Amino acid sequence: MLRLKEKVERQTAKMAAPGRASTGPLVLVFLLPFAFLLSGCRQDMQDQPRYEAYERSEFFDNRMASRPPVEGTVARGSLRENAALYTGKTGTGPQAQLVDTMPIEVNEQIIRRGQERFNAYCAVCHGMTGKGDGMVVRRGFRAPPPLTNDRLMEAPVGHFFDVMTNGFGAMPDYAAQVSPEDRWAIVAYIRALQLSQRAPIAELPPDARQKLEAGGQK
Repeated sequence: MLRLKEKVERQTAKMAAPGRASTGPLVLVFLLPFAFLLSGCRQDMQDQPRYEAYERSEFFDNRMASRPPVEGTVARGSLRENAALYTGKTGTGPQAQLVDTMPIEVNEQIIRRGQERFNAYCAVCHGMTGKGDGMVVRRGFRAPPPLTNDRLMEAPVGHFFDVMTNGFGAMPDYAAQVSPEDRWAIVAYIRALQLSQRAPIAELPPDARQKLEAGGQK
């Protein structure tokens, strides 16, 4: 096809050489069949032969054009080798245990992010302070236990992550709404809430202890 195109271009150049008579109409008549030939060789990507979703295929044994992933392949962005980060557990299977150590670095930025996500997704039930008195609870929804009760104060951090991931009791899961990193940020903020309301006096800074001893007066 490339050689044919080159021949056409050479012939056109000869016809257009100086001193020759006007051959415009003749050139058009001569090139018209080749134009049809060249246009027939083009095929846009959107028009290429392909199977539609769930279309039947006679090529594969099961007659299905939609093929399952090759065994052992992982979708881009779905390789989650860090079990603690993505599951809140030490591994997979029935022997996995809830982790009691944060798998991310906790700093002020993380806690502030956790507070923002907690207020957006959790406070409607748990309340702004984690007492279980959120707005939907005031409207009749079943109240969750306070985050500062003895059981949850002693629960490992993996418990809170697991509940957000899989749900618990009347609470649905939030895996689709909250990313794993944001779930851990919320866990960090929950720990900050618990500490703010149940901190041992001995762990308070000297100025805070003095205010408590003075009855909270400034």
